[in-house]
Amino acid sequence: MESVLLAGLRPIALGLPETYEERAWVGTRWRIRGRTFAHVLEIVGGRPQGHARAAGTTGPCWVLTFRSSGLELETLRRTGPPFFAPPWRGDEVGMVLGDDVDWDEVAELLTESYCLLAPARLAASVARPLGGDP
Repeated sequence: MESVLLAGLRPIALGLPETYEERAWVGTRWRIRGRTFAHVLEIVGGRPQGHARAAGTTGPCWVLTFRSSGLELETLRRTGPPFFAPPWRGDEVGMVLGDDVDWDEVAELLTESYCLLAPARLAASVARPLGGDP
């Protein structure tokens, strides 16, 4: 499953200006100028514990975390599965990735996450999917 998820996430994340991918303490993350806007990892046997607790599962499963703001942040953090609210950052949202990943939705969420963390000049140059803000 990892290769399928990475194959879906990479073109989205790396298609954004000046982004790069790196191995994280666990899993893989995508960054803009040292700031992580997306992180994917596997929960197995209740580890990593923080993610397992936040997602309400011991796994095995894959989760994606990203940044959000405003009404979207509040809505996603309260919606319930597949979304969850990680407690370590108030602007972060988690999403359990199943076999039926909606890649259009993921593209929209990651693009918004990137735009929150990227310098204004870079964020302004990004076309937002699904009719998002310019």
